[in-house]
Amino acid sequence: MSIFLNTHYGKNKLTPRQILSDPVLFMAFGFGSGLAKKAPGTFGTLAAIPVYWLFAQADSLIYSLLTLIVTVAGVWICGMAAEKLGEHDFGGIVWDEIAGYLITMWLVPLTWQTLIAGFILFRFFDILKPWPIKWLDKQVQGGLGIMIDDVLAGVLAGVLLLLTVDWGWIQ
Repeated sequence: MSIFLNTHYGKNKLTPRQILSDPVLFMAFGFGSGLAKKAPGTFGTLAAIPVYWLFAQADSLIYSLLTLIVTVAGVWICGMAAEKLGEHDFGGIVWDEIAGYLITMWLVPLTWQTLIAGFILFRFFDILKPWPIKWLDKQVQGGLGIMIDDVLAGVLAGVLLLLTVDWGWIQ
């Protein structure tokens, strides 16, 4: 028995092998990071760091387009994953964390300080869910409902991160 994986996921009791072999579930589970027994959202955000690093190699227009694609496609990916799992907003669905982290990092330079600060700020707002995030999370269903709280957490974290960079608190 693994300390990292459950044997079944969602009400439809999918196995890790089923999740990893289905392209939609593989993406929804953050390339497998959402299979973590504990803190799958944190592991999903960790999985977003190499995606961010790769995207950050492009110019800001390409980064913006890629982040928009990840976010818009996430509505469909998360909605399909929820259907396949038989459960809305199952914890292992972490594509929304990937999109949220990319949004957090949108307007800041790539440095080790911004990577860490962005991670902490995004997780803080994603877990805390201040108003109106918590309200929207409860009101909106489907793939959009899964994505909206992380998108807004990413916006709040991104604004705060950008301010800390602009004020010279971090590089």
